[in-house]
Amino acid sequence: MPLAVETNPAPERNIAFIGEALRKTYLTGETEVHALRGVNLKMFSGEILVLLGPSGSGKSTLLNIVGGLDRPTSGRLWYRDTDLTSLDDADLTRFRRKNIGFIFQFYNLIPSLTAEENVRLVTDISDDPMSAAEALDLVGLAPRRHHFPAQLSGGEQQRVAVARAIAKRPGVLLCDEPTGALDSATGVRVLETLAAANRELGTTLILITHNAGIAAMADRVFNFLDGRIASIQTNETRISATDMVW
Repeated sequence: MPLAVETNPAPERNIAFIGEALRKTYLTGETEVHALRGVNLKMFSGEILVLLGPSGSGKSTLLNIVGGLDRPTSGRLWYRDTDLTSLDDADLTRFRRKNIGFIFQFYNLIPSLTAEENVRLVTDISDDPMSAAEALDLVGLAPRRHHFPAQLSGGEQQRVAVARAIAKRPGVLLCDEPTGALDSATGVRVLETLAAANRELGTTLILITHNAGIAAMADRVFNFLDGRIASIQTNETRISATDMVW
């Protein structure tokens, strides 16, 4: 299937990712599961891109491939001038470490470390990180930096996870259902934090959600169905998290 036709396509910008005929097939026993079925795509530097669709439609598979956590069965994927599909495992690890920040539905914080120490896990292995204190200040948690995860609310823990992801100044921030375990008010605060990282750091933000309301904060929306991008929508105006209808 060719690349879905964009509704109100945006002007051409610097391209972060190009994917050509990306396919991913898993074997479950003797059954083949086609998670991606020939996806073509462009993702632009500095945009907010929402991946929307039902469970099993290919969103997380694509995110894992874009982030270098998985490889396509076939097809090509470039990040800027680098062909990610040609990298060996060591080079793919270096690509992830240098360029990608990950945020998931569950926070994956180490309980025995403070918020600041959890963020330092990334800054200690990054080439040009911001300080852990600076990252926590950016997400509004500077006063809580010495607290342990058990002393923080769910939303605060997720914001620590955001701080950890952005501390290494990644070019790309990948978020898989980052508000899925949060109530709406707390989810809005987390989305505001992600939008601030996009705005202030110029980070490309790619966000998976089942919540169609969140699509209003995006520059573009990829609507997934059955392992394909069924349609692409461009929002002429982005709506802030606080103005979205959940």
